[in-house]
Amino acid sequence: MAHAPAYQTIVVGYDGTRGAELALDRAATIASRLQSKLVVVDVVAPMPVEGIDGAYGLMPYNYYPSFESEQVAEEAIWQQHREKAEAFLKAMTVDYEFAGVVGQPAGELVDVAAQREAGLIVVGTREPGFLERVFGGSVSQGVAKHAHCDVLIVHPPDDGEEKTD
Repeated sequence: MAHAPAYQTIVVGYDGTRGAELALDRAATIASRLQSKLVVVDVVAPMPVEGIDGAYGLMPYNYYPSFESEQVAEEAIWQQHREKAEAFLKAMTVDYEFAGVVGQPAGELVDVAAQREAGLIVVGTREPGFLERVFGGSVSQGVAKHAHCDVLIVHPPDDGEEKTD
């Protein structure tokens, strides 16, 4: 008889959105019950350069914002998300840590999970926007497609509860 997979480490994507909050809640509940370590991953997309269209992302080096200004902006976003997530997690009996990374969310979540040898990635989802429908690019789909471990996609409730913010 097969036994349930061991989830010693669980990675959860968190970006402060309602879907991410639902995923954090689910991941923390699972981690608490299984006594797993929870890694809260906050991915910041690379900062766009204002006023420069570029040729498919290729620009002269002098058009990129300074490394220091990018770092300050990223750290401010991570700190804001950490404070919000930490306020929630303090009420739970779960061992957790934060990982702030820069890049494309789906790929970065998969990479962090591989680096930490996670057995489960938990991500939230929402209704896809126009561009996601056209280009087929949601984070949850990307994680599910490329992860080398189990993936739990947490959907928002259908009862209108999500619209209360």
